[in-house]
Amino acid sequence: MLRARCDKSDHVDAPAPKLAPHAALHDDGRTPWQLLGLLMTMTAIGSMSLNILVPAVPRLADVFSADIEIIQLTISLYIVGLALAQLTCGPLSDRFGRRPVILGGFAIATCAGLGAIVATSAGSLILMRVLQAIGGATGVAIGRAIIRDLFGRDRAAQMLSFIAGAMAVAPMVAPLIGGLIDRWFGWQAIFLFAASASLLVFVWTGMMLPETRPARAEGQGGFFVDVRTLALSRRYIGYVLAAAFSCGAFFIFVGGGPHAIITMMHRTPTEYGLWFLAVSAGYILGNVITSRLSVRWGVDTMVLWGCIAEVVAGLIGIVLMLGVGQLGPLAVIAGPALISIGNGIVLPNAIAGAVSVRPLAAGTASGLLGCTQMLFGACMAQIAGHLVAGATTASPIVIQMFLTTIACMLVYVFLLRKKARA
Repeated sequence: MLRARCDKSDHVDAPAPKLAPHAALHDDGRTPWQLLGLLMTMTAIGSMSLNILVPAVPRLADVFSADIEIIQLTISLYIVGLALAQLTCGPLSDRFGRRPVILGGFAIATCAGLGAIVATSAGSLILMRVLQAIGGATGVAIGRAIIRDLFGRDRAAQMLSFIAGAMAVAPMVAPLIGGLIDRWFGWQAIFLFAASASLLVFVWTGMMLPETRPARAEGQGGFFVDVRTLALSRRYIGYVLAAAFSCGAFFIFVGGGPHAIITMMHRTPTEYGLWFLAVSAGYILGNVITSRLSVRWGVDTMVLWGCIAEVVAGLIGIVLMLGVGQLGPLAVIAGPALISIGNGIVLPNAIAGAVSVRPLAAGTASGLLGCTQMLFGACMAQIAGHLVAGATTASPIVIQMFLTTIACMLVYVFLLRKKARA
């Protein structure tokens, strides 16, 4: 039988809950690769489905005789749907269980992918993309909650680092896959591929994932109690803000990096894509560090180390940009690539801390965090794009990245440091 356990470092607002009696897994100290494989896949589906369509956007504008700005809504509204849907699917999983919400979400994603294939207008295609995002959001939000159901806080950070690695690889390879599929088989095949991936998760979940939602005793409250508890928790707010600010530099680079490198420095999109690999590699390296050290040192210590690494990296980025700008793209890439190492340390530990504040509400906590993180990232990307559009160098976005690292450190000092929480 599977038992949820709280480590001695697991400072939670509620006692460790008992898991559903039919949960058939157990934490014996070994890495459950079969379970992680499923959770990594279901978590990666959301970002994969987002980025895999990007190369086909120009062709879709021709196919549907629509302005490129209209077709671009298949990307931007997908992001909005992915963010906002987490606010719903997380609490639903706390109320009705992880399995039914995941199965329902990926059934929607599968049907939406198939529906996009037969779309006859830009409007119907956009609608299918929003539904696809709603389905994919279940994997993002509930995958984190399942990890917290099964593991103590520090061990959960280790497991989340593996899942975060999948989240880094998926958007990195998805545009390449989408471009190849579009070239050889047509844009409909992209949606067939995405629908097949969602169907795979649906079947995989139905066959092997037990219900892991903790049993809620009478008198422990419901959704409104969960939200109030989280909203009034300084630690929860601190973990959410740390995750948001930590990811800020990545979204800033996404929003301003292409203009800085391709337009300002006259480099090809292919070269930009190769430089972007360094940012993803930095994030994966940070995840590796977390996987090896989080159980030993604990969530809060790892968040501190990640914040320090980000601030130092942000300062290095400013020095390279302002002091030795002749390095070209390297001067722009070095900052976000090094900051991504700290991001890979902060994010899994901040998520593990957030979903441990009230284990009974791990789904709600994960959904709120995921939505905040994505909406904040979208704002940072928009601001970066505006700043760099009127600049002659990439200095504004490098400085913006550094400011987000300072903000992340201040969040730790004022909200997560033990004296601050006292």
